[in-house]
Amino acid sequence: MLNQETLQADITRSVKQALEEDVGSGDITAMLVAESASAKATIITREHAIVCGQAWVNEVFAQLDERVEVSWKVKDGDKVEPNQPLFTLQGPARSLLTGERSALNFLQLLSGTATTCRQYADLVEGTGVKLLDTRKTIPGLRTAQKYAVTQGGCYNHRIGLYDAFLIKENHIAACGGISQAIEAAHEIAPGKPVEVEVENLKQFDEALEGGADIIMLDNFSTGDMVRAVALNSGKAKIEASGGITSANLKQIAVTGVDYISLGTLTKDCRAVDLSMRI
Repeated sequence: MLNQETLQADITRSVKQALEEDVGSGDITAMLVAESASAKATIITREHAIVCGQAWVNEVFAQLDERVEVSWKVKDGDKVEPNQPLFTLQGPARSLLTGERSALNFLQLLSGTATTCRQYADLVEGTGVKLLDTRKTIPGLRTAQKYAVTQGGCYNHRIGLYDAFLIKENHIAACGGISQAIEAAHEIAPGKPVEVEVENLKQFDEALEGGADIIMLDNFSTGDMVRAVALNSGKAKIEASGGITSANLKQIAVTGVDYISLGTLTKDCRAVDLSMRI
């Protein structure tokens, strides 16, 4: 779960870094505009989207120039249509021009992530399955994208390597077996969720017997997924992963698995087309 305090600290950090890399020693093009000039700008979307990134936009102008007023017409999670106004800016013209790109970079990326998630969430609506993200995020924007995932109707897997175990093939080999790996995990961090990735039903039985909290079915056929759900009888949570696309998502969702994890929710998103008009 994303912690609000951690999220806010990350927003502050990532915005500071974005402004440093973009503005550097100063926006020389904005200096063409008179320092005393004021302006008002409207930001619109050019396409259908799910909005996400309001806090990042606010932080850009809070750090850049507190005189800039940001007025939102929508909120995170809202569906918007082409040419719909998202927010307005009012204040020193130089500051509006300087902050435009950094603010829109955050908004277009996070809205793109949320929009992708909504498209996938709609495909499994009514099945009861939860779609999970992965750690396949843009470096430096992990918590931002994971927040966007929730605004698009999907859910977060572990945030990083520290908040849950995910025992894979190499971990199993190094520990000497599935049961040994699970036992060691419980000793290292009691109370942390322990998930085991398995490649066949034999390994599934071993993970179930070993007391895994979650068992990930890696590239299982739908038939084997159904068999795993029957063998499980509600003892552990079951997650499907590997080779999952929009074409086979619904078929997998109805097998009875609890979760489906998809790297594409964060790594393959396309930025939403936005425009600022002064």
